[in-house]
Amino acid sequence: MGSYASRVVSYLKKYPSFSSMTEEIDRVNTLQTTHFADGELEVVVGSTIRGKNVYLFSSAAQNEAGVRLEEAKMELYHAVDALKRSQAESITVFEPFVTCARSDRATRRNSVGLWVHFKILSSLGVNHIITYQLHSDKSKSMLDPTVCVIDDVPGLKLLKMRLCDYYIRDLETLEKVVRPTWAFCSVDAGGEKLARRFANSFGAPLVIAHKQRDYSRANTIESINILSAVPLQGKVLWIVDDMIDTAGSAESLIRALAPLRPAEVNLIAVHAVFSNPAQERLKRLSDEGLLNRILVTDTVQCPDCLKEGIPKLEVVPSAELSAQIIATIVENGSLSSLLDTFNAETYLREPRLL
Repeated sequence: MGSYASRVVSYLKKYPSFSSMTEEIDRVNTLQTTHFADGELEVVVGSTIRGKNVYLFSSAAQNEAGVRLEEAKMELYHAVDALKRSQAESITVFEPFVTCARSDRATRRNSVGLWVHFKILSSLGVNHIITYQLHSDKSKSMLDPTVCVIDDVPGLKLLKMRLCDYYIRDLETLEKVVRPTWAFCSVDAGGEKLARRFANSFGAPLVIAHKQRDYSRANTIESINILSAVPLQGKVLWIVDDMIDTAGSAESLIRALAPLRPAEVNLIAVHAVFSNPAQERLKRLSDEGLLNRILVTDTVQCPDCLKEGIPKLEVVPSAELSAQIIATIVENGSLSSLLDTFNAETYLREPRLL
């Protein structure tokens, strides 16, 4: 995440407490990875960090370097080990999107990828993990806080602010347009909590989609039932999810909503994973007039070719918020204002732009 980390550093320099630390926070990309003929690798720290508090940005998802997921994870583990051996005072892993976040359920004979990931990081000596919008709240309980602390920042708040700043703008629109004509829809029953938070933030109706999966095959849906207390005809619908992966759930839901004749359907998600065939599906929905707009954040790198291939895709930046989080932690401040429940009416009365 070199370019992402560089953007965060550029914002950090605006804080007074960091103005005298330019040389320190400029140490981006000082880790070097050496690959061997047999496929093994080593990570080397390029400068002394003894006694320093280190913030390590990581992503095993789609990235500008084109590093495969499994290799990116190994690089992260080796990097933490190298930083620990270099006697860093503390190590904070900033992982905006945790790729294994959905592997959080334990049954008798399956591995739990998120637990494995967290266990490795904490065992190697990571003191603090920062993420955006984990797949479930219970995931945070996988870490022993006496060993490693985790802060899961609600990335959906960035998207709520985007709606206020670009689509609502004032209290009159919120009252006369949004509340009577908008509705927020969950992508499935499990996502009801996220959609309900959106609906509560804007004072708009909630729609719940209940999908029946075929668990014998991955990413397969048998049927969808739409639950709504209000008619959806003529409504502007915003489907809310924590991520878009293959877009299979989104496509099935959008096609199930079409007969209910909403005015338009939009898609909101924090993490733009966009595994194949997501681009094809989203473009097809857009071309058919079933999908109007897609809002995501940049917690997963979104290449220009992808933006060009998906009509009306908006990528909301998160680097400034990441800088604010780091600055708050370094200054021993409270993160509660970043984690508080978002209220559109309060925000529009006194916008707090990042």
